[in-house]
Amino acid sequence: MRKTILLFILWMNISVLIAENYKADWNSLDKRPIPEWFQNAKFGIFVHWGLYSVPAWAPNTGDVYSKYAEWYWHRLNPEDKDGELFRVHHEKMYGKDFRYQDFAGNFKAEMFNPEQWAEIFSNSGAKYVVLTSKHHEGFALWPSAQSVNWNSVDIGPHRDICGDLANAVRQKGMRMGFYYSLYEWHHPLYKNNVNQYVEEHMLPQLKDLVVRYKPDVVWADGEWEHPSSTWKSEDFLAWLYNESPVSSTVVVNDRWGEETRSRHGSFYTTEYDLIHDNNSKDAVFTHPWEECRGIAGSFGYNRNENLEDYSSAEELIHILIDKVSRGGNLLLNVGPTADGRIPVIMQQRLAEIGAWLRVNGEAIYDTRKWDENLENENSGIRFTCKGKDLYVFVDKWDDRPFSIKGVGKVKKVTMLGTDEKIKFSYKNNTLTIVPPKLDMHSVPCSYAWVYKLENAFLEK
Repeated sequence: MRKTILLFILWMNISVLIAENYKADWNSLDKRPIPEWFQNAKFGIFVHWGLYSVPAWAPNTGDVYSKYAEWYWHRLNPEDKDGELFRVHHEKMYGKDFRYQDFAGNFKAEMFNPEQWAEIFSNSGAKYVVLTSKHHEGFALWPSAQSVNWNSVDIGPHRDICGDLANAVRQKGMRMGFYYSLYEWHHPLYKNNVNQYVEEHMLPQLKDLVVRYKPDVVWADGEWEHPSSTWKSEDFLAWLYNESPVSSTVVVNDRWGEETRSRHGSFYTTEYDLIHDNNSKDAVFTHPWEECRGIAGSFGYNRNENLEDYSSAEELIHILIDKVSRGGNLLLNVGPTADGRIPVIMQQRLAEIGAWLRVNGEAIYDTRKWDENLENENSGIRFTCKGKDLYVFVDKWDDRPFSIKGVGKVKKVTMLGTDEKIKFSYKNNTLTIVPPKLDMHSVPCSYAWVYKLENAFLEK
């Protein structure tokens, strides 16, 4: 009997090793099952915070990328064709001799309260948080041995921001992830010997981040100047999937080389609806994907933005519905101020999203897109499904009946957030729903309303 038990244990251990033995090539890495938590989460918070939060400036006109305040240092380069307004602003505010590095002394984070941030994020309904551990400027938000005197412990705040926020986020039951820029604009090794930079700086630093904080998301960026072979991305991901402390839970995005977007990774990424080599906000992915965007035009805090530059809560809720109904997640960005405050307007937007999700989260979390939605694609109605139930999102309130094609003979229709009885009829493979009579005191939420069709796929 004892021998049998020992053989069984040995067999189990060998099975686990075989299951986790991913090779350092995309064919093998792409076969790794995607941890289900990511597709169930649907909504996350992106946080862009670094030295760029001190000048906190970008023009609020032009294309999407010209509005990114986190690109401030790069735009100061005279060779940057999009940087003229940045350079004029910088000279006017700080003078010709003020270097970007000099902002480090003003990045003090004296009002940074990670527990307060986590409370705001949790109340928004977000299930995960992704912090910029290091942007393209190279300034690390943890005590990185590869960035001595260029990290938030050695200079500026003198705090382990990655560790402090990760602890607070997890105490609220959310998952924690980190954005990491593969390249650095002005790192001497990167500029002179990219292979040495990867071996001696990037890979040790990225592995340190994983081992220290055990992230559930590794969100790479800055990959576009070299193929994934130069970044040794396949080697890193094989280590991440086989040997790292998060091998069974971590997800990664698709930014690991100039050729990898929308081709490799646990999930694909869009950014303000822009897709690499395919600018289409209506792109259809069969692979898990995630849209990232700011509440306004910039990821990093931009003091130059005005009220009209910010999306309303209604617009953001409709964006969330759109992405989830097409099988994606929404990673919505906040840009804190240099002293560590989340701007009140961003807090307000997150609070309204959270209030809406407390009523309608059942139709968002743990759902999947409805693959048979083609008959209704031009109706202005969105759908998600869970098991045999179908959720119907209506973004404009109308007292008139509306119809849905292609569903079964539904037995019951309800509206989330209200006990009002919903009248409906079924004829010729079409379900007609009569909206309830509600007033401003009984309507369950603002901006979008959700009908639940129970057992919608049982019978046709």
